[in-house]
Amino acid sequence: MTTIRLCTEDDVDALVAINNSGYPAVPIVTSDEMLALLAMCSLALIAENGDGTPLGFVMAMDPGLDYSSENYVFFEARFTNHLYIDRIVLTEESRGLGLGSTLYGRIFERARSDGRERVTCEVNVEPPNPGSLRFHRRWGFEDVDTQPTKGGQVVVQLLQAPVS
Repeated sequence: MTTIRLCTEDDVDALVAINNSGYPAVPIVTSDEMLALLAMCSLALIAENGDGTPLGFVMAMDPGLDYSSENYVFFEARFTNHLYIDRIVLTEESRGLGLGSTLYGRIFERARSDGRERVTCEVNVEPPNPGSLRFHRRWGFEDVDTQPTKGGQVVVQLLQAPVS
């Protein structure tokens, strides 16, 4: 039995561990950085198995924040009414079990209830993350653009999906 609940500050250590295990698909973060991200989120969910072991999480942000992420800034310059997915990370053993879709279902529910026009996110294309790109295509995400980030060390595919 999987439980999905809102993230709290008590989850920061687990979030950091899961996040950092997902490198290079997501950047390494410290506990302080994760706390700051959590504070900016309009929706942050953690998935746990029956014994409370964390399996993954998703973090999403409303428009209009003072957030210096290159990808968030890109979307802010183009869209005014979007819900930005900053990151979704699953533990290795929980991938392929439908958990990502469960979390994204909640994201899209929130976007609909808040009257958002689209959900935005990015996926690494260098280093490649083909599994994530396939996942996002199944959710109806379409290409907006690509951009180099982190001084050119990473190239991302910027994506958006209409909220229907």
